[in-house]
Amino acid sequence: MSELRAESQRIIWTFDRQTLVIEPWGAHSLRVRATCQPELIDHDWALLSPAACEVEIKQEHESLSLCNGNITATLNIRGQLAFYNQYGELLLEEFWRQRSTVGIGASEKSQDKYISALKLDARAFRPIPGGKYQLSVRFEARAEEKIYGMGQYQQDCLDLKGCTLELAQRNSQASVPFMVSNLGYGLLWHNPAIGEVTFGKNGTRWQAEVTDQMDYWITAGDTPAEIVRQYGRATGTAPMMPSFATGFWQCKLRYRTQQEVLEVAREYRRLHLPLSVIVIDFFHWPNQGTWCFDARDWPDPRAMVQELKEMGIETMVSVWPTVDSRSDYYRLMKSKGLLVNSERGVSVNLDFMGNTTFFDATHPAAREFVWQEVKRNYYDHGIRTFWLDEAEPEYRAYDFDNYRYHLGPVQEVGNIYPQLFARGFYEGLQQQGESEIVNLVRCAWAGSQRYGVLAWSGDVHSSFHALRNQFTAGLNMAMAGIPWWTTDIGGFQGGNIHDPAFHELLIRWFQWAVFCPVMRLHGYREPQIAPEEAWRDGIAQCNSGSPNEVWSYGEENYALMKSCLLQREQIRPYVDGLMREAHELGDPVMRPLFYHYPQQPESWQVEDQYLLGRDLLVAPVLHAGQREREVWLPAGEQWIARNGECYQGGQRINIVAPLSEIPVFKREGSQVDIRAPG
Repeated sequence: MSELRAESQRIIWTFDRQTLVIEPWGAHSLRVRATCQPELIDHDWALLSPAACEVEIKQEHESLSLCNGNITATLNIRGQLAFYNQYGELLLEEFWRQRSTVGIGASEKSQDKYISALKLDARAFRPIPGGKYQLSVRFEARAEEKIYGMGQYQQDCLDLKGCTLELAQRNSQASVPFMVSNLGYGLLWHNPAIGEVTFGKNGTRWQAEVTDQMDYWITAGDTPAEIVRQYGRATGTAPMMPSFATGFWQCKLRYRTQQEVLEVAREYRRLHLPLSVIVIDFFHWPNQGTWCFDARDWPDPRAMVQELKEMGIETMVSVWPTVDSRSDYYRLMKSKGLLVNSERGVSVNLDFMGNTTFFDATHPAAREFVWQEVKRNYYDHGIRTFWLDEAEPEYRAYDFDNYRYHLGPVQEVGNIYPQLFARGFYEGLQQQGESEIVNLVRCAWAGSQRYGVLAWSGDVHSSFHALRNQFTAGLNMAMAGIPWWTTDIGGFQGGNIHDPAFHELLIRWFQWAVFCPVMRLHGYREPQIAPEEAWRDGIAQCNSGSPNEVWSYGEENYALMKSCLLQREQIRPYVDGLMREAHELGDPVMRPLFYHYPQQPESWQVEDQYLLGRDLLVAPVLHAGQREREVWLPAGEQWIARNGECYQGGQRINIVAPLSEIPVFKREGSQVDIRAPG
């Protein structure tokens, strides 16, 4: 016989080995956990400790309801669970198909759909060897539902309804399992296990391959902005972004020497071009796992950093988690258990330019060991920003069942690796007195935003197809609570600097990047350039790409990109204000149209334009050869184009889009300057 009871501010249901607990977790929000273990575990994967809430618990016929502000959970004696908003409207209900199940709070007539011989429970714990479980959690589907967030996936779907998403980290894929529904709720799947979610037409299903309990957080709000802000309070908001970081970042694969970096920076200054950050990419080190400059190419990094600072340029260096088996620290870290282990075969996680293993970012001692090396070899030279590459991490083969972290098997905890990688650097910088922290990280998970993570979309191809994917990836990362986001302008690989088709792509990408949270030029440009030495001290040396500075593509393209740089400088004060909103409220910088116009149905339909903050409407050009495009202008506003022409909102217009610019509008009354720089 099952038991249903209220205890303090919680509802508890038990039957056989399963215990289900529902409790308040922040304003208008609930945390829901279930386990077949003897006790619940208080994992703090992403959620912060909540502020106290006033809740109301009601006893009804064979059910209990817990109300916390805008959200009410109703649980019946059979263990069925549903959620309602403050108006009594259904937000979400579990999917049950049993002979004895009934609807929760539904009319008697509508209960018939739940009675079935399928024997499907909403919460299914399937035992696996080792005492853990495979978990499946099902919810009813709603035909009118639209779903956003969930992180970064390489697809052009903004609305995720109908999609199946792998809950796993890969190069260019970041699983951040927070979703926002147009029905008025948000849900965080608070479980770092490898898994999958299907937002199907006939049901929603979340799965974890290895876990000890079900754990999710759900919140309700009248608008998407309310939901995202409540999520920010529950998991933390981004710190205040340093003012330099909203400027232009110059990067390529790869600057090979100190002299090369300084020459590029000096040329930017000679041409009076704005430059805020210059990035030193990988293999500036003697070997993977040494985390320092190779003195033969970088004889005086302290002097280099100082000269760059005098030019107003910050230095960022790439830090990989890989440790080569021939490096000085491999044996030491292996002996102390600071490296990722393989369950089968040779303990090699990646074989790029050497046989390497990742340091175990889930191990506090490993994070401290790596940070101390980084501090001694970079921070003490004046470097304050770091590029945490390979942060998924990128396995040679994504056989997640073959790797184990300090916290457990990768199948059980793997998705949290990038969050903890960033945490190690964030806390290390905090200990040195730094308060405005930004690190470029090639992956993220829930809660990553509070560790100063600037996520970027990974090693994507140089194509318009990839550009369209990055557009939706950026907006869904924003809706998943990661406000700092960027791309490799022009794509990472496949762009030939002599190809006119690539030039068009580069210009369109560059124009869009002006209106992204961070504007950063990067890529592995063709033709590749071989190193002067193929081997050094027995270590293979890495190729470099062709030049990737704004003057590398001819005078006509240079003029267009220079105009973009000046446009970015014009809007930087506005972008800085949006960064403050992200810090204080949790608002994204890039916002789908429905973020501010949820009552206008068209705002949920348009998926190829967005808002940069409240005041700018951006309509990128996402197809080769396109020289005009349609733009929808939200109603209730007057919208001003770059040429000063004013348009009434609530209509679709066709607007020219010459290669010199993309369509951008500002709300009437906004002071931000979107005119083409003189």
